[in-house]
Amino acid sequence: MSGTRNRRKSVGSTWRNWAGTVASVPQREARPASVQELADAVRRAAEDGLRVKTVGSGHSFTAIAATDGLLIRPDLMTGIRRIDRSEMTVTVDSGTPLKRLNAALAREGLSLTNMGDIMEQTVAGATSTGTHGTGRDSASMAAQIKALELVTADGRVRTCSEKEDPDLFAAARIGLGALGVVTAITFAVEPLFLLTAREEPMPLDRVLTDFDALHAENEHFEFYWFPHTGNCNTKRNNRSAGPAAPTGAVRGWIDDELLSNGAFQVACSLGRTFPAAVPAIARFSSRALSARTYTDIPYKVFTSPRRVRFVEMEYALPREAVVDALREVRAMVDRSPLRIGFPVEVRTAPADDITLSTASGRESAYIAVHMYRGTPYRSYFTAVERIMTAHAGRPHWGKIHTRDAGYLADVYPRFGEFTALRDRLDPDRLFQNPYLRRVLGD
Repeated sequence: MSGTRNRRKSVGSTWRNWAGTVASVPQREARPASVQELADAVRRAAEDGLRVKTVGSGHSFTAIAATDGLLIRPDLMTGIRRIDRSEMTVTVDSGTPLKRLNAALAREGLSLTNMGDIMEQTVAGATSTGTHGTGRDSASMAAQIKALELVTADGRVRTCSEKEDPDLFAAARIGLGALGVVTAITFAVEPLFLLTAREEPMPLDRVLTDFDALHAENEHFEFYWFPHTGNCNTKRNNRSAGPAAPTGAVRGWIDDELLSNGAFQVACSLGRTFPAAVPAIARFSSRALSARTYTDIPYKVFTSPRRVRFVEMEYALPREAVVDALREVRAMVDRSPLRIGFPVEVRTAPADDITLSTASGRESAYIAVHMYRGTPYRSYFTAVERIMTAHAGRPHWGKIHTRDAGYLADVYPRFGEFTALRDRLDPDRLFQNPYLRRVLGD
């Protein structure tokens, strides 16, 4: 009996995502420890008529990874395969958590150029759904990929890069799990550097008036607006010659754990129980913010712990549309009975050349809205989504939205390229599930 069969369950237990919004019960689970074992599992599933999906950390809010067929867990496929200092790349197994990759690179004096604001995801899960941070010049995690290895529906192990199978490379960097199972990723890296973060409360009106300047003057700019208030918290990250000046242990615990997680959890719970109190809570929370500046290695500046569970929707807009769109969201909240206890996050990204990237072919800005888990969110998200789609918004693939293939084909100029490649690589829809059927079509 092969190693894969030893690690295979005939009936899977219930799988749930991090937010608790998606659950599925696969007929079979596999935990392959090698690319060959994974390819064997894919071939057997195809022979047995089972659909195949791979899960990572479960941080997607959509059902992109849900299946009632074969569920692949890649937690045995982790670690760095090789570091090439002449090419300045790192090749890593697909199940590797970002936090493990970031720490390992730092020990080697290396870093990714940009990253999102958490690092709990696996590298394949993060890139396949288009995880991004904020950046004037540096783009999403998928845009930092130099090569990919994946197993396609026929059980074949393929590699792709800009020079080798470039059409597959253009699509598979954000492949949604629709083209195959990613088994390894090669990222571009650079020598470890320092970032100085400047966090500062600022009135929303000023941020919106000065948004273009704030974006142009900073390598990484983002802000959080507190609905029911005119207050924001801004964050500007720029490269620094040093010296390092990390947040002190006590201040870091107070800001990142006590206030951003502990006290915020209490505020969210209170707002869920007493919705009428939400505007007062928001005013108090936004006024409690204070400025701070610190300098540290990239992943300690870009990312932060997120222990309060929530649901999220995010749309990418043409960057020039984001100020008007956010003003419309503010006006909608102000005239509605909605009570929104979670900040709205705004970030940016340069244009890239990935087929289904939310920034494909256009400089973009992102508006992300959240609600505390267990709080009704559909009315709020529906109202925001109406504004986003009026501005040709593209929904984040791993976050809640209601768009279908018809809409998405209109806002992604290369949508047909992706679906044609999918038809060629997976004509029998081995990697299909209801979510992919909705967003990509049959």
